[in-house]
Amino acid sequence: MRADRLVAVLLLMQARGRVTAADVAAELEISVATARRDLEALSTAGIPVYPQPGRNGGWQLVGGARTDLSGLTATEAQALFLLVGPAASIAPDAKAALRKLVQALPGTFREHAQAAAEAVVIDPARWGEHVKERPELVRRLQDSVVRRERVRLVYSGRGRETSERVVDPLGLVDKDDVWYLIAWTEKGQRTFRIDRVVDTAATGETFERPDGFELSSAWAEIVERMEERRSGLTATVLMDERFVWVMRDRLGRNCEVDGTDGDRVRLKVTAPTPLMIAQHLAGWGGSIEVVDPPSVQAELARLGRELTQRYAAVDHRDE
Repeated sequence: MRADRLVAVLLLMQARGRVTAADVAAELEISVATARRDLEALSTAGIPVYPQPGRNGGWQLVGGARTDLSGLTATEAQALFLLVGPAASIAPDAKAALRKLVQALPGTFREHAQAAAEAVVIDPARWGEHVKERPELVRRLQDSVVRRERVRLVYSGRGRETSERVVDPLGLVDKDDVWYLIAWTEKGQRTFRIDRVVDTAATGETFERPDGFELSSAWAEIVERMEERRSGLTATVLMDERFVWVMRDRLGRNCEVDGTDGDRVRLKVTAPTPLMIAQHLAGWGGSIEVVDPPSVQAELARLGRELTQRYAAVDHRDE
């Protein structure tokens, strides 16, 4: 995870004194662009890291090279442990590493660094549920990602037909309790749902990651493409400004403000079909107005007739 990598970058700098983004990339087996972003992230977080331009330049820690964390000030130590602490709350290995890092600090800094590390806890379990164990397939694929080891997948498609393919696993993503594998195949980069992977086996062959590949950027592009695919239809909706934040909170990126119309706000609401848009909007009743398209207006009218037919005969005298 990124917090672990930031600590690794910092320790590398303290051991060498001055490094280039290319040095960090080679040592940690990441892209030069990722290494540069990590160095900038450390600087932004308040760690005394600064770039030196020129032929013999690079990135350097204020105070020169050190082999431990004693070069940090109290504020800098707190900034570092605020970055790492949340990861340690759910990862036993990270928690053990964090304890060792705390011991590497000067004694006067340890109390505040420990407090910073414990300031945030991540609880991945929903209310009334236990923490879900990471699927075994995820653990096996994660090991292959780290080892840069090519794997053979038995994959079940949407029609439930299975196929076998050899892929280069580039990274794993957990989105709302659904795991995805981003991998390189003979047809280019592809995304696989882990719950459709029937089996996986390491081939014993290694591979090189594509130049410039960065997992978070790759996933952001995938999400953007999926959202475009999911947002095949757009409806124009008018509603009072005071309720706009509720609509945007419920629909997320599927709802955008598109100006004003008199004393009301004009919204663009997207979904794959007219029915899905109508279902999102039906609960607002007469407090909103769908300007277009007619297909969404028709679906809202149909839903209204269904509700009227079902509940018109209900006795409301006790209300």
